[in-house]
Amino acid sequence: MATFHRLLIIALYSIVCSMLSYNFADAADTGITRHYRFNINMQNVTRLCHTKSIVTVNGQFPGPPIVAREGDRLVINVVNHVQNNITIHWHGIRQLQSGWADGPAYIAQCPIQSGQTYAYNFTIVGQRGTLWWHAHISWLRSTLYGPIIILPKRGVPYPFPQPYKEVPLIFGEWWNADTEAVISQALQTGGGPNVSDAYTINGLPGLLYNCSAKDTFKLSVKPGKTYLLRLINAALNDELFFSIANHTLTTVDVDALYVKPFETDTIIITPGQTTNVLLKTKPYHPDATFLMMARPYVTGNGTFDNSTVAGILEYHHPKPSTSIKKLPLLKPTLPALRDSSFVTNFTNKLKSLANAQYPANVPKKVDKHFFFTVGLGTNPCPKNHTCQGPTNTTMFAASINNVSFVMPTKALLQAHFLSNSNGVLTSELPSSPLMAFNYTGTPPNNTNVIDGTKVVVLQYNTSVELVMQSTSILGAESHPLHLHGFNFFVVGQGSGNFNPKKDPAKYNLVDPVERNTVGVPAGGWVAIRFLADNPGVWFMHCHLEVHTSWGLKTAWVVQDGNLPNQKLPPPPSDYPKC
Repeated sequence: MATFHRLLIIALYSIVCSMLSYNFADAADTGITRHYRFNINMQNVTRLCHTKSIVTVNGQFPGPPIVAREGDRLVINVVNHVQNNITIHWHGIRQLQSGWADGPAYIAQCPIQSGQTYAYNFTIVGQRGTLWWHAHISWLRSTLYGPIIILPKRGVPYPFPQPYKEVPLIFGEWWNADTEAVISQALQTGGGPNVSDAYTINGLPGLLYNCSAKDTFKLSVKPGKTYLLRLINAALNDELFFSIANHTLTTVDVDALYVKPFETDTIIITPGQTTNVLLKTKPYHPDATFLMMARPYVTGNGTFDNSTVAGILEYHHPKPSTSIKKLPLLKPTLPALRDSSFVTNFTNKLKSLANAQYPANVPKKVDKHFFFTVGLGTNPCPKNHTCQGPTNTTMFAASINNVSFVMPTKALLQAHFLSNSNGVLTSELPSSPLMAFNYTGTPPNNTNVIDGTKVVVLQYNTSVELVMQSTSILGAESHPLHLHGFNFFVVGQGSGNFNPKKDPAKYNLVDPVERNTVGVPAGGWVAIRFLADNPGVWFMHCHLEVHTSWGLKTAWVVQDGNLPNQKLPPPPSDYPKC
């Protein structure tokens, strides 16, 4: 049986990584342990007529899929054969009592150094849908990423029509430059980093880019069938619109959590988020092929990759004489680059199922309230140094409540477990801004941030409400905030400054969407609630990599509870050392 499981997983690898559609009807039994081996190695890859050596898992770009059922245990041996330090984050996995396997460098673990191995060991509890894995150190996730596909327990159907096939679509980027050099230069100069050269679908830029006609993702479908598209935004710095010409999508799941189905021509997806949609094909063979396209949703004033990735949806024709090349190619109409009203309307449609089988357990009573401003700011330029920030005497920074997080050199989780921080956990992050101002109006004259390793400490089982307020300092931008270790309910959002007297009355406490990554609207706010029922140290950060690099991040320290199943167990024996 073990051999069968390994062969099954290898078969699924080859199916997904060749980017063909696939069917999981014969996936293995639930509640088993699945073993994977991730060899981190260099691989020459060519895109846009540019060949470079990139860091990969098992030589694949994108990396191989993790396929499991709800309730399965995963043991993933990561072997580092490259010179870079490596960690892998299993984005969206709750990691209940398995914080040692969460992955963010210097938060959950020290990196896996060259020549070393670490086994990530965790169980999937109460989750089903699409998540993803990616490197969580510097900007290495530009090439180190892949899907996590979690099937329901055997015998448990989807709460929507059973799809004919399931297809992962991972949006990423291609950089002709070395992304490690890009962010290193930006941090040295204090300026904004260069942008990517192309967006990709399953690693392919598509026919709208030069020298990329052959590097186009193609999805061949049959008429009258329903396909489940598992969408993942793995791009470093850009939220994306996605649409398929002349086809309607039905959104059924976000961040591995079912939602009330609704139809849409276009979706918006931020870095870190996943969205499952049903694509019902036409009942006949159309005399056309159709482009599926993604391009950025833009906020703020910085430069961005103003290009469009395209794949092709083609109908498998029973008559070989019909040449697909001769059929007209239809394009979808995507929203304007700065269409914030579309984004607001789309996100407002997302609701939990909130039924007996899939309840929405929104905390009704709140123990701790937090108000975080999130946005950009500045640091002074070092002496005798010319900078390229907002002025030649400043460097770009980003912060939460004006604190720009300084990464420690030891793992915070280990320091917490040993109860000996040695100055690593320096102090607590303020629960609200130390100085109030008109957050979305005229910014204050002093835009400097405070640098520090400041965290939030919670008692076990504390119910939390967190309001995240975008600021207009150096321009209002949206911020996709990701919280490790938890799902949370998005109970409210709005434009302008949050009003603590009026806005909570409009919260949705009945069927709010539940997710792990939420966009803080540009020039607006979002309110989330969650229960701190997972002991450990949990990273929270903007999933725009440039903002994380500038310090828009913190950590939540959740203390142990009283019962054995409410405590963080000791670290594994192969836990990496700094």
